[in-house]
Amino acid sequence: MQILKNIFFCLVALLLAAACKRSPEAPKSPGAFTAAGAGEDPYTYEEIQESGELIVATISGPDTYFEYQGRGMGLQFAYAEAYAVAEGLRLRVELAQDTLALYEMLRRGDADIAALQLPKTLSEKHGARAAGVTDKQAQTAWAVAVSNDQLAQSLNEWFAHADAPDIKEKADNQIAKRTQVKRHVKAPYISREKGIISIYDDQFKKAAAHVGWDWRLIAAQCYQESGFDANAVSWAGACGLMQLMPATAESVGLPEDKIYSPNENIAAGARYLKRLAANLSDIQSAAERIKFTLACYNAGPGHIADARALARKHGRNDAVWDNVAPYVLGLSQPRFYRDPVVRHGYMIGSETYQYVQSVMQRWAMYGGDVQLMRSLPAASRLSQPSSSPASNAAGSTDGRQRKRNRFSKQQQILTPEELQQAQE
Repeated sequence: MQILKNIFFCLVALLLAAACKRSPEAPKSPGAFTAAGAGEDPYTYEEIQESGELIVATISGPDTYFEYQGRGMGLQFAYAEAYAVAEGLRLRVELAQDTLALYEMLRRGDADIAALQLPKTLSEKHGARAAGVTDKQAQTAWAVAVSNDQLAQSLNEWFAHADAPDIKEKADNQIAKRTQVKRHVKAPYISREKGIISIYDDQFKKAAAHVGWDWRLIAAQCYQESGFDANAVSWAGACGLMQLMPATAESVGLPEDKIYSPNENIAAGARYLKRLAANLSDIQSAAERIKFTLACYNAGPGHIADARALARKHGRNDAVWDNVAPYVLGLSQPRFYRDPVVRHGYMIGSETYQYVQSVMQRWAMYGGDVQLMRSLPAASRLSQPSSSPASNAAGSTDGRQRKRNRFSKQQQILTPEELQQAQE
């Protein structure tokens, strides 16, 4: 029996010794970037051509990409758009919160190109390769997945022959002319004293009945948009009395061939206003909802949602326009449009703020009063089209379905320069 006990203890000792000699597995870093192709393989150049859609990821900013009244703007966007046109592709823009997110999107195959001037050494460090739009002096360039040789070659060949100064000049002109509306006739303002504002008053009254607004408010907005010119067209392609973008008009049942019809245009504008107002039904005050609806009409609901999110983050009541307006203005500053709660990036907030002020002042001048307006019932909420200003401004998403690329609110936002410094 003693011999068996000794054998047993010897076996236990041997097992323990063996266990102690085993090398532990190297811990895996959850945040480490691996080579491109790990996870979902990036689309090859041929696959991109077959899909008909080019997905470009960038960081929002005045010089990169932002949306203004339904139109993409910014120099990097202008380059990307020119390349997509040259390749016969629809362009889709996805916003990332920071540089690391851009590389991750390339790695996962959620974007084809990172359209941002990134240090070439940094791109190599994160499993990507430099290609396309470059700054030789700064040693920066766009980036694609390291395995996407043919796409990189296509980008390099295109940029070598592209008229970069001309593209930049056109982008600068767009920004300079962004507020211009081509008007063909003098605004037919008639007589406020006689209760007549324009020749379209009957149409405004019908539209107001649909929205639940004072008709003079619709008239004030229409004057702000087009000066009562039924043939007005903006540089971005917004059309008619209510300055509707063709895609917006179509989403509310107005075909493009009727977009200049005064009756149809005003009615479609009213339907769009009703949609916007219904999706703001959490704002109980009718007076406040008017201001937010006007802001959404001008800037897009995504940007106004961002401003409201910022207001909530800073302890403000986001159902009061005067509390949110400072953050609408603030979205032109990096510390605000790069905040993790912001999903749609940079905007020219001063113009939206002034738009709301101007319409409200003109409404008062026309004799309007919020007390004359019935509130829109919350039950009338309408569904929004499945489009996002930040991710779908430049083309249809019919084709490839990709992940939505939303990132952690705890994620630190770094510029390429800050990131490089942090890793040195």
